[in-house]
Amino acid sequence: MSKTAKKKKPTADEIAEMAMSGKDISRYFTNKGGMRPPVKRVNVDFTLDMLKELDALAKELNISRQALIKTYLRQALDQHYIARQTQG
Repeated sequence: MSKTAKKKKPTADEIAEMAMSGKDISRYFTNKGGMRPPVKRVNVDFTLDMLKELDALAKELNISRQALIKTYLRQALDQHYIARQTQG
């Protein structure tokens, strides 16, 4: 039984290094992905107590504070739109 080595796919960092060294990396792109809208950075002020709550929950869920805030905000917006649809 012969073992054939599988070609491992390079990581994003490895592809970036290839691009920086001038190598052709076009074979790693399929053009099947969609364009994402640009991200806009905003500042939000929270009370210290709220930050402690967010940090505790983020730690419990093993995610970042930012991911927690984005997730909960998305859920709140979805609930808002659902409630609006059922009202009228």
